[in-house]
Amino acid sequence: MGNTLGLAPMGALPRRSPRREEPLPNPGSFDELHRLCKDVFPAQMEGVKLVVNKVLSSHFQVAHTVHMSALGLPGYHLHAAYAGDWQLSPTETQQAKFLTWQFDGEYRGDDYTATLTLGNPDLIGESVIMVAHFLQSLTHRLVLGGELVYHRRPGEEGAILTLAGKYSALHWVATLNVGSGGAHASYYHRANEQVQVGVEFEANTRLQDTTFSFGYHLTLPQANMMFRGLVDSNWCVGAVLEKKMPPLPVTLALGAFLNHWRNRFHCGFSITVG
Repeated sequence: MGNTLGLAPMGALPRRSPRREEPLPNPGSFDELHRLCKDVFPAQMEGVKLVVNKVLSSHFQVAHTVHMSALGLPGYHLHAAYAGDWQLSPTETQQAKFLTWQFDGEYRGDDYTATLTLGNPDLIGESVIMVAHFLQSLTHRLVLGGELVYHRRPGEEGAILTLAGKYSALHWVATLNVGSGGAHASYYHRANEQVQVGVEFEANTRLQDTTFSFGYHLTLPQANMMFRGLVDSNWCVGAVLEKKMPPLPVTLALGAFLNHWRNRFHCGFSITVG
């Protein structure tokens, strides 16, 4: 007897399990749209700075900063941050300000983020500054949203609307903000694990000013060193070299910045503990 083959009826196809679509990611906050590109650029340094960070508990952190500069008076700054079990945003901080105060509220959904900020609301004087942000993930790579800034005080009232979009690829991210106040565009590219570059363009219609900047970030993991540099259209060049000192929780940084147009030179040195 030969083998018997079972044939399926004509037109019948094997059943396939339904394909599950991955949920869209949260787009993050509006202020973080250009963060990848901005982290490539070095932060300007001047004078000598000592920063000591101390984590007292999972909810309470304290930072001490001592800054000595030839351009201004030396100063000491104490910053304390408390993050409780309930907070308005993941980056909740407590800061004391004189004569000014603001209220921040942020809600993050599965694929969108909404933020509202009220500054100096005065019901009697009928004055307020309101900033509203909204971002929506349309696909896994594309994010669209906008910003609305509204201010009101006796004899003056106005609003500025800005539209924003971000496209994230495998090795690069492009972001654009366009509104009546101007435009802000950035491009971030990660060449490999050691080299990152960023290009930023800013145009301000009110000040009639346009700036173009190029920055790069070089990481040397074997030497525990990072090097950041920049050059912009205002004839300014700068660089910062950071060196970690394991096993000690200490980071040393040395920076220098030169503005050829204004003939200004700044250099700085900092020590960060913790």
